[in-house]
Formats: sequence, structure tokens, C-alpha cells
Amino acid sequence: MDFSWTEEQQALRNEITRFARQELNDNLIERDHDSEFSREGWKKCAQIGIQGLPVPQEYGGGGADILTTVCALEALGYGCQDNGLIFSINAHMWTSEIPLMSFGTEAQKKHYLPKLVSGEWVGIGAMTEPMAGSDAYSLKTRAERKGDRYVLNGSKTFITNAEYADLVIAFANVDPAMNPAGVTAFLIDRSAPGLSVGKKLHKMGLRTSPMAELYFQDCEVPVENVLGKEGSGAAVFTASMEWERICIMAGHVGTMQRLLETSVRYARERQQFGKSIGSFPAVAHRVADMAVRVETAKLILYKAAWLKKTGKHALREASMSKLYVSEACIQTCLDAIQIHGGYGYMTEYQMERDLRDAIAGKLYSGTSEIQKSIIAGFMGL
Repeated sequence: MDFSWTEEQQALRNEITRFARQELNDNLIERDHDSEFSREGWKKCAQIGIQGLPVPQEYGGGGADILTTVCALEALGYGCQDNGLIFSINAHMWTSEIPLMSFGTEAQKKHYLPKLVSGEWVGIGAMTEPMAGSDAYSLKTRAERKGDRYVLNGSKTFITNAEYADLVIAFANVDPAMNPAGVTAFLIDRSAPGLSVGKKLHKMGLRTSPMAELYFQDCEVPVENVLGKEGSGAAVFTASMEWERICIMAGHVGTMQRLLETSVRYARERQQFGKSIGSFPAVAHRVADMAVRVETAKLILYKAAWLKKTGKHALREASMSKLYVSEACIQTCLDAIQIHGGYGYMTEYQMERDLRDAIAGKLYSGTSEIQKSIIAGFMGL
């Protein structure tokens, strides 16, 4: 096994880290307080190619494989402390770009992907409903075929990037009796009559990532805007989740590495009782636990990405990665705060925000409990 990055991948990591540190962290405490999304940061990320990382070059993307994409997003999480911006970028990539790449017609790809890659457009996926969260396919949003179009009625909630969306990939049920086989994905432009954005939702963390409700009221969608085919919505969603559960955790690994290094520096410099606090076993052992967690997170994440890159099924490993890294990141945030003591609890040190942001990792892209059920299912339980 070769655990090293290539020279090109390492150069990409270094460049993204430098860029993120210099361009993406300004006024972050204030922006978090005001729940302000950085569209400027979004555009800067697009300009250096982040949104287009996995998209083929013929559509304006970078054509990177999934391991290289993970490498880049880990560097982004390490250098950029705006976890909300990173989350919004991930939501855009995995719920709009990947479904189009995997299921879109050539006409759909040529029309939408260049705009999504360039940062001109923001794409979103609209799956979650008030009564359909972990039970994802129990959708109440209906789509009825009427001639050369479908008419959608229903609502969605917890939709990331909703108020900035230019493209909505909405999931609706064409035949509830067919259960998941009745779910269909639709490409809907923001200007479509009958589509509206509801109230802005305020969150514990990831405040710089906008979230709102969506409503469909007799929203007409041309037949040619079906993504895949009628009834293939479950396949579209599953493909999206496999990418998302792997790649969205890369930023968490970068955050964990940053917090580890910050804690080591502080443990060396902070003096108590006439010596550095790092010389006390209680602190040193906590740092050691953080280091083991970081290395374990990298291994489980990279394995899932490697399996996906080599064409193997990675659903089990994607769930393992999502489960472990999300939980490990929270504990790492707690350890960093504990090492810094009262300072770690202060907004000025920005660790309390990392903790608030990390908690969402146990919930989005399938809760920790759902990941455990998926893993157990692969073992016949």
C-alpha cells in the first residue's frame, strides 16, 4: 500500500491551504454571528477550481479522481475556518453536480455543469421534508404527469443554499404505492413558476451556510427535465450520498489536524505551576488521543475514497467513514477546548464555533444511527 500523495496532489494541498488561509477567514466571528454567507468566498473557491474538482474537463471541471478531491477538500478544511462555506460547497457538489454527472443527459450536462463549476450558479438538492428525514423515501411531495410536463406540489425543509439556489434537484413521488420505486428526480430552474423559498432557518452551527424551506405549488417541470428516468430517484440519491458521505468528511479531517496542531503549540507554550501544561500527563494524553483520532480518520476516509476510485462498491466504507469521522471530529473539538481551558470557551479563540459546526456532522447525510444500521445491514443484520 502506498499512503503518500503524488507531487501533484501535494502541490494542490499546499496551494489550497495557502489560498484558504489568506482569502477565506476574514471577519469570520462577525459573519458567524450574523449568519452571513460569503458569496465572495464562494466565487474565489470556484476560481481556483474547488467546485469543479470532480467534474470532467469537457464541462469546465478539473477532472480529478475522488482521492484527489478528498486531498483538496481536506486541505480546504485545514486552511479555511469557515466551516459553513465548506459545507455549502459540499452540498452544491454532491447534490447537484454528481447527480448530473451520473444520470444527466448530454444536453443537461452541457447546460448546467459549466455554470455550476464556474460558481455562477448555486445548485441544491431538495429531498428532506418535515415528515421524511431518516425515512428519506416517504415523500409527501407529489409529481403528476400532465402531458409533456409534471406538476409538483409539496414542501421541503432543511435545504442548504436554498435562498441562493439557481438550480434545484427536487425529489418527488410519482406513485406512493411503489415506495422508493416511485421517487423521481427533477431539474428545476429557480425561476420556475410555483417554486418559492420559505423562511430562513437559524441553526446552532454552520451559520454561514444558508438554510431555508422550499415550496412547490403547481410547479410545472418539462418532461425533458427529469433526471435519469421516472422512478430512478432512489438511484440518483444513493449515488449522491456515496460521494457525499466520503468527501464531506475530508474537511472534518482537515479541521481535526488544525486543532491538533493548535493544541500542541498551546500545550508547549502555556505555563502553569512553573512548567508547560504539555508536561502534565492529563494534557499530554489528551493530545495523544487527538493524534490517534486524526490518523485513524485519515485511514478510514482514504480507504473509502480508494475503493470508489478503483470502481469497487464503497457504500459500507462510506458509512463507516461518515460515522467515525463525524464523531471523532466532535471529540477532537472537545479536547481542544479542554486543553485551552477558559480560553477555548471564548468566541475569540474560535474553537467553540468548530464544536458547534461539528455537531451537525452526526445529523446530515444520514444520522450516526442510520450509518450504523447501514453497516449492520452489510453484515446481514
